[in-house]
Amino acid sequence: MNVALWIVQALLALAFGLAGLMKSTQPREKLIGMMPWAQDVSTGTLRLIGVTEFLAALGLILPAVTGVAVWLTPLAACGLALIMVLAAVLHLRRKENSAIVVNVFLLALAVLVAWGRFGPYSL
Repeated sequence: MNVALWIVQALLALAFGLAGLMKSTQPREKLIGMMPWAQDVSTGTLRLIGVTEFLAALGLILPAVTGVAVWLTPLAACGLALIMVLAAVLHLRRKENSAIVVNVFLLALAVLVAWGRFGPYSL
């Protein structure tokens, strides 16, 4: 199970790291073209989401790899789970059901990592 958790952590870190980097560095207009929901949030909120996702991606991997503050890994997973709940609410309001499916999938993976790293497979 430890190997499975590492794989899930790596996949989540890759997905959220790239998404966070994109949201925090790309021009708002370009992001709106790729993610229509971005028009419903301010530029500052969009950047905050991006930076938070990127930092959480680092938090999934770096503490566990370095052995320093390993309790940050499950907290990062909890933070990503919260982001996915909030994202699902936004997509629900916009009636973007296909996006909600992705949010629920990523939420489930983040909860799995949080459960495993807080509990029986803690680092």
